[in-house]
Amino acid sequence: MARLFQQLFNYKPGRVRALIRKEFNQIRRDRRLAMSLILPPTLQLLLFGFALSANVTNLRLGVVDDSKTPESRELIASLSESKSFRLAGYYLSSRELGEAIGRGDLDAGVVIPYDFTRDLLRGRATTVQVLLNAMNANTAAIGQGYVEGVIQSYNRGLRTEGIHADFRQIAEPDVARRGPVVLRPAFLYNPGLVDSWFIVTGVFGLLLILNGSLVASGTMVKEREAGTIEQLLMSPAGTSEIIIAKITPMFFLLCLMALLAIVVIKLGFGVPFQGSMALVLGGAALCVLSGISIGTVIATFSKSAQQALLTSFFVNPPLATLSGALNPVEAMPQWLQPVTKINPIHHFSTIARAIMLKGSGFADLWPNFLGLLVITLVLFSLSVWRFRKQLS
Repeated sequence: MARLFQQLFNYKPGRVRALIRKEFNQIRRDRRLAMSLILPPTLQLLLFGFALSANVTNLRLGVVDDSKTPESRELIASLSESKSFRLAGYYLSSRELGEAIGRGDLDAGVVIPYDFTRDLLRGRATTVQVLLNAMNANTAAIGQGYVEGVIQSYNRGLRTEGIHADFRQIAEPDVARRGPVVLRPAFLYNPGLVDSWFIVTGVFGLLLILNGSLVASGTMVKEREAGTIEQLLMSPAGTSEIIIAKITPMFFLLCLMALLAIVVIKLGFGVPFQGSMALVLGGAALCVLSGISIGTVIATFSKSAQQALLTSFFVNPPLATLSGALNPVEAMPQWLQPVTKINPIHHFSTIARAIMLKGSGFADLWPNFLGLLVITLVLFSLSVWRFRKQLS
């Protein structure tokens, strides 16, 4: 296999080792590059894991209390004492409340009618109006769920305040009457519904691709501007040897970053590691190689570092958006979902989540490994071809 690889790329191991040693020495002299490959991705993982949480807390709540009774004050206290809402003030009318929400002073509002307590004491259903600022539809939907949960808890408290007798005639059981359906959900693989587990396992692959492509494109372009590539061309080394020597140090450092990211995911966010570490690292290595290949292709089309950076902005955001790393693929339009199959971030996110959270093995994930391998080989071959063409 080694002889076939040597014939295919026409390289000599001694020259390749010397070039790789030269690249590592160059990175060691440029400590900012080495630090940018390790520290920023780790900090980004921490920031994304905490900042992209779907939990919504401390929503500013305004109240219009026309009832002004102990029962209405108890309902207001139930809403404001939870971590979901923070009482921002009382208003005299629903019009003033709506204007405050329109100005952005409030996130939600509650209007309690004047007959609130009277209807409760008479056993009638009473209506409480809830106004939500739906400029952010996700926040509005989560806020609605919080309000419904507080109202249900408040109703359970009302039922326990007194004894209500209900006399019924005892008769034969009605065999034609059907029993109720009782829903008892069981949350598998994430019993605590910790949303950061989904986010950080998706951001993991996203950072590997983004940082790999940005660092590879920036390094390649800067070396071409500095003239070091022309110096390598004057050496006895071939183009394949130069390509391998250029890719190896970045690949090694990015794999080290992947290992450090796994430690942060485990210790910083408490994500369980149910599966094989070797499978995760194998998928991460393929993902890193895909990112370096994307960056190399971008560098061959760019004449300056600024142009390479701008080109990356046209490539990386679609990769991140159409990956399923930050949002479920099922939430995308049906005609757009097949596009994720050619996205390396999608395949690695699926691999990382399944191995870490579910403990899945290679037998369950081989389609994703195969898809990631094919994408990596295509991107790597394209980058080698473009790099050779540029050197020639």
